[in-house]
Amino acid sequence: MMYQKIADEIQDKFYQQNFPNDGQRFVAWYLRNIHLRDMNETKYDMTDGADDKQIDAIFIDDNQQSIFILQGKFIGNGSVDAEPLREVLSSWVQLQDLVRLQEVGNTKLKRKLSEVAKALEDEYEIEFELITTGALTNAAKADLGTFQAQLVDLSENNDFFATIKVVDNNELKRRYDIALEKDNPTINHNVDLSNSKAMEIEIAGNKVVVATLPLKECIRMPGIKDGTLFQKNVRQSLGLSNRVNKGIKSTIYSAQHKDFFFYHNGITAICNKLSLNNNELKLHGLSVVNGCQSLTTILNCSEKVKQLDETYILFRFYEIPQRERGDKISVNTNSQSAVKPRDLRSNDKRVLNIKKSYEQKYPNGYFVSKRGEVSPADKDKDYVLDLLNLGKHLISWHSQRPNIAYSETKIFDKYFDQLFKKDYSPEKAQALNVWMKKVWERWNKNNPLALNESLLAMRAYAPYHHLYAISVCFGVSNSMPMESVPDPDISLNRAMEDSLVDQIVDLAGRSLNFALESAANEPQPSNRVFSPQNWIKTKTCLAGIRAAVSTSLNMLPMMNADIANKIKQGLKMEREQFEARWSAD
Repeated sequence: MMYQKIADEIQDKFYQQNFPNDGQRFVAWYLRNIHLRDMNETKYDMTDGADDKQIDAIFIDDNQQSIFILQGKFIGNGSVDAEPLREVLSSWVQLQDLVRLQEVGNTKLKRKLSEVAKALEDEYEIEFELITTGALTNAAKADLGTFQAQLVDLSENNDFFATIKVVDNNELKRRYDIALEKDNPTINHNVDLSNSKAMEIEIAGNKVVVATLPLKECIRMPGIKDGTLFQKNVRQSLGLSNRVNKGIKSTIYSAQHKDFFFYHNGITAICNKLSLNNNELKLHGLSVVNGCQSLTTILNCSEKVKQLDETYILFRFYEIPQRERGDKISVNTNSQSAVKPRDLRSNDKRVLNIKKSYEQKYPNGYFVSKRGEVSPADKDKDYVLDLLNLGKHLISWHSQRPNIAYSETKIFDKYFDQLFKKDYSPEKAQALNVWMKKVWERWNKNNPLALNESLLAMRAYAPYHHLYAISVCFGVSNSMPMESVPDPDISLNRAMEDSLVDQIVDLAGRSLNFALESAANEPQPSNRVFSPQNWIKTKTCLAGIRAAVSTSLNMLPMMNADIANKIKQGLKMEREQFEARWSAD
């Protein structure tokens, strides 16, 4: 039983020393083990305490463009009744009025709500999770269904895109099992076909099962919410605000729900092995390659779906053990529907040219241009570069805007033309790769630079400010104007010539740390709380980092004149080795 397992694990020193009661420890355990937050992120995410307004934790996932709002109920064999559930649900509705909620919330909640407001401006969606080791009573289930319907209305009328999911004991165990193999998840699932019509055939030497499944059977499939079911898909969920997904949701809640089968193109799933015996379809290594949007939307309407009879969806199950063949099926089955530009950039001529140039220059390297692609085992990991990471490097270094690096949408939609140039040299790309690898070496659990805990809790954002600070070190040391950016390849070679790469990376990291602490100590307006995550996403922090770098360089001679001269020499570059900042404003 998950309750006893969690009760044992929260006796660990981390939970006992940082959280005052088992309720908070349970939520912290969930953040650590299910959402895979590290220790610093977990402490930063917690809002539980007096005036928490029934919100135990908040964290913002920029990769999924989602805001997770958590409330935990840590109970043994008991159940969650309607009354506490109503309290939680009504408090969550308050998020529509962030100004008022921030006025009455505690300090931790105020800080996180300012970050929520920023994320909502970027059109992030809210995902409520009520986590419990117990079970809902029938009355509570009814209230949950009502609240899900209310969220649908809100999303239609107020652009308040939110979903709710109760993570009970069974779901908690399933998510925990999946999280254990997060890096390479394998999903096995048995489909009950007793209320379905199915046909098994063989095509091109492969087993195929075509079935009409009740919609309610879909929500039993594992890996929908966390995306592991779609690991071979070309994209993950596009959110409730997507036009197609809104149409799916509208049909589910309409009187025409029985026509869902006719409105929908169906779901395509592949697996390593399948077997059909009587009314049971056994699937091993299951992955949905076309249908992510549909299944995610269906799950978000789960309480309504459970009430629907004679509402079906077409499924095609293919036994395709060959990975390359499975990838081709994924690409081709998704080509009929429009996707956002960031999902198609891997085939852009500029990207293909960068990939070709990079792999020609570094035959032992590999440029990963597609989502889910893995470099061949015989390639040198030091020369493996990912398209997404390159975009973040470019906007942090050449555009001098690390505060935008967290947003994949902005990099591949709004600023793609400015960032990805077909003649961008592989030497520069690899130099940025090396600089960033050196940065990541400082962002480990040992915290060699003694970085502030607030920075460590922002590993999704702050390391790119560290990369930016390295470029600033060269600019400030050579008295270059703010709009001038050093050539990354030349800067790396200069630092390597004098064996100063590590010292420069350390100097930049400490400067970033000093800039944050200086900003945190500045007076705040009335009823405002300093938010590190908001600070790191604004242009204000860039000036602070530049000032901190300047201060650090000026202080070096006072600490050690020989080291100061050596670092200054390592940072020396000619004016023509700088170029104008690439616009991204």
